Amino acid sequence: MTFLTATVLGALALSGKAVPGTVGVGAAPVLDLSGYRISFDDEFKKFDISAQGPDRVWTAHTPWNGDFGDATFGNPGPGGPFSLTAQGLAITATRQPNGKWVSGLICSVNKDGSGQVGFSQQYGYFEMKAMLPSGPGTWPAFWLIGKDKSSYAAEIDVIEYYGGFTKYFHTTEHVWVNGKNKLLRTKMVKVPGGSLSSSYNKFGVLITPETTSFYLNRHEYWRTPTPPEYRQPMYILANLALGGGWSVDGLISPQVMRIAYIKVYQKLPAP
Repeated sequence: MTFLTATVLGALALSGKAVPGTVGVGAAPVLDLSGYRISFDDEFKKFDISAQGPDRVWTAHTPWNGDFGDATFGNPGPGGPFSLTAQGLAITATRQPNGKWVSGLICSVNKDGSGQVGFSQQYGYFEMKAMLPSGPGTWPAFWLIGKDKSSYAAEIDVIEYYGGFTKYFHTTEHVWVNGKNKLLRTKMVKVPGGSLSSSYNKFGVLITPETTSFYLNRHEYWRTPTPPEYRQPMYILANLALGGGWSVDGLISPQVMRIAYIKVYQKLPAP
């Protein structure tokens, strides 16, 4: 998850100045998945989230057990941040009587390192269909982390959305070594104002050995050379965080992130 870079770009967007690296999603061809099969598919028709795993599809915490932002990530259960609706999963952030916020995160593995259980995949297309909350201080995201953390951490932030800036979202690539960015590439994507919170949109990334390509509603908006660190199985996270450099003092409770599905596609073998 990106803090400083997103903050700087967000400030530029608010000021109305030109933003380096900003792109709009034009009339790019629609992604063709005819040569792929679905390898992971959760449309959230049943509740399958546990506090720590490993007996469910999703775990309600990061595999390194680290919260971030200005909300604690809560456990499933009565009064928790997760609920099912006719449209899929709802992650709800609420301000508690003590003034603290509680929200939710889901991850497709239970922990890092030995004994890891859950879904990860090397290469392929990863996609979330979601409607995001809006308002200063909301910080929803869909992202991937590489399984191998022996000497670095590979991270792909498919989307980070700062709800105070309704015309933009961020996509960022990281490779972390000893807490510092060995690789940092970021793109700020312009969209119609309010469109990410007024309807469902598809956010996706296609990873191949050669390129990593990013999609909004299956239209490509960015393509980069795939670094060696991304040539490994990646697991999935989605969350409604708060803050990320922006105050939550005026944020109205509750805030809801709605996820219709998360799917992953794997390329079929060549005939």
